[in-house]
Amino acid sequence: MSEILRRSLTGAVYIILLLSAVFLNSDAFDFLFMTFGLACLYEYKKLVNLKGYHIFAAYLGLWWAFIYLVNDQRLINLLMLITITVDIYLLFYLFSKKQKTFNTFQKFIVGLFYIGGGCIFLTMIPYKNDAFAKLLIMGIFILIWVNDSFAYLVGKSIGRTKLFPAVSPKKTIEGTVGGFIFALFAAYIMGTQEKLITPWQWMLLACVIVVAGSLGDLIESKLKRAAGVKDSGAILPGHGGMLDRLDSLVFAAPFTYLTLNLFSYVS
Repeated sequence: MSEILRRSLTGAVYIILLLSAVFLNSDAFDFLFMTFGLACLYEYKKLVNLKGYHIFAAYLGLWWAFIYLVNDQRLINLLMLITITVDIYLLFYLFSKKQKTFNTFQKFIVGLFYIGGGCIFLTMIPYKNDAFAKLLIMGIFILIWVNDSFAYLVGKSIGRTKLFPAVSPKKTIEGTVGGFIFALFAAYIMGTQEKLITPWQWMLLACVIVVAGSLGDLIESKLKRAAGVKDSGAILPGHGGMLDRLDSLVFAAPFTYLTLNLFSYVS
């Protein structure tokens, strides 16, 4: 089977799975991203050589607490603050020219909040006043897909200037700008269809998602480079691992959640 056909079939199955979970019911969506989080953590453990299974228990406990038990916005904000702080720490890791080695505790905390916290906020994004906003979360998925797809197509067509060759040699500045422009265009169109937020808010949200998602992709690339591997796993034929597929979404999720909450206060 050709590589393009394998990638296409895997991508189609992945998209059908997401659409089914979103439009079936909120419980299916919750369960799907809890499972995705476990798969991403498993791949992360292998990348950084984290021993034991404590991180799975901690993630499941944290996920269950914040998805089904915690209603206090102050606790949710605390989790968001911790998750964003860990993400900022990873940005320092990304741009540092020094070789960084994480100790066991750092590997645990980074995995729990970078991946676990990201998956929790990704699960929480569609919920507003106990309602499940299907079109909102689908819109966020679409923005990531549009950015990724057109960054690849534009980069392959006219890309000349390397974006971050030390971490991801194939990514170009032209491709990154192209993906960003098409994502803004898609955001405006969605803003005319989904009235939960305004078109301009959709475009601002696209800026947050594209910038944060691109940084998340580079962070995962640096973790893979440090581990000496091409892909985080092989669960998705033609695409690599689950973390390869969700790195942008997981990193962008807490920033997206924060932006949507700011919109609600501004409105």
